[in-house]
Amino acid sequence: MQKLFVQGGTPLNGKVRISGAKNSAVALLPAAILADSKVIIEGLPQISDVGILGELLEEIGGEVKWSGQTVHIDPSHMTAMPLPNGKVKKLRASYYFMGAMLGRFKQAVIGLPGGCHLGPRPIDQHIKGFEALGAKVTNEQGAIYLRADELKGARIYLDVVSVGATINIMLAAVKAKGKTVIENAAREPEIIDVSTLLTSMGAKIKGAGTDVIRIEGVDSLTGCMHTIIPDRIEAGTYTIMAAAQGEKVLIDNVIPQHLEPLLAKLREMGANIEEGEEQLLITRSENMKSVDIKTLVHPGFPTDLQQPFTSLLTKASGTGVVTDTIYQARFKHIDELRRMNAQIKVEGSSAIISGPVQLEGAKVKASDLRAGAALIVAGLIADGVTEITGLEHIDRGYEQLTEKLSNLGAVIWREEMSEAEIEQFQNS
Repeated sequence: MQKLFVQGGTPLNGKVRISGAKNSAVALLPAAILADSKVIIEGLPQISDVGILGELLEEIGGEVKWSGQTVHIDPSHMTAMPLPNGKVKKLRASYYFMGAMLGRFKQAVIGLPGGCHLGPRPIDQHIKGFEALGAKVTNEQGAIYLRADELKGARIYLDVVSVGATINIMLAAVKAKGKTVIENAAREPEIIDVSTLLTSMGAKIKGAGTDVIRIEGVDSLTGCMHTIIPDRIEAGTYTIMAAAQGEKVLIDNVIPQHLEPLLAKLREMGANIEEGEEQLLITRSENMKSVDIKTLVHPGFPTDLQQPFTSLLTKASGTGVVTDTIYQARFKHIDELRRMNAQIKVEGSSAIISGPVQLEGAKVKASDLRAGAALIVAGLIADGVTEITGLEHIDRGYEQLTEKLSNLGAVIWREEMSEAEIEQFQNS
């Protein structure tokens, strides 16, 4: 195991290129199961979650070949092999195997997923959708069993707006008989990306990106080539880092419209941001003032950027309130920021940040992926060295983070942990 060190106070300059979207990649790879010939996906991020999904596709008989950020998947010899445990448990997004395998084989056995601990992320909406399409769903010994004689189109209303459920129902419905309508669907860019891939395969989908998606089932889907969209959360994280500690930072391979709620809040704080077609230029911002944010489903402020944004607010003058309406458990980074001298109070699902304060380097632990990003933002602006453990969370979602930040001039490095440190970390 490794730990990460950040020497604070050095300005960031230069260009950073954003990788493909993690939250698209984890659905695009399982979607390849539905095709009957080779699927090529370009621009994938080289992160642990993507690697695990590739291995899972091989476990069920897929041929998976990588060349850099491009994957060639031949799904023609795949079987409905049960995946009750093992790698499936390592990441939450493995639940997309349910929709994809149900769509292709009319059956699946998938272990209940893992990932970051953000409190309950129930899959009841996924199951409701599968049942509406005609599947019988049972939970046996911690695995979900899905079986259907045939899938028939249905009208499905999601009680909760859920990206996972929207995508999973799409995967199951594209080969169902007749018409499926998903109402109160999630509208994230990643859903449009998955829909684009499926449409290239021959699926008939209308309305992706709106709250009503209409799907006309087809008999078969063929392979295709697809280029993934850039990761808006990675782009947002570097934009926050640039606003916090940048002199002149160019963010390349970004779709600015995907970041509108973040850019609006940063401008409200006094950040200098210029938008290009696929680029953002952030120049040094002085005397930033605090703002309030409230996370909402897309197109509102993303919950995934709430934690890094909280670190930035410690630099701003005044009091800012951060309210997370999506995941109440998403305040585990607050105690760590307090160790670094942040003045933050938590009340219910809100955090109240008073600033400006000078953060001080400290030993801190990343409890989940975006908490890790928040601690790195804090480390960049802190006085002294910040030591971060829990890197396995950060590596799940940020490709080559240490290298990208070093190229911008940050003083950041990794070291192996001693056996005593590992034991202490695991017991903490």
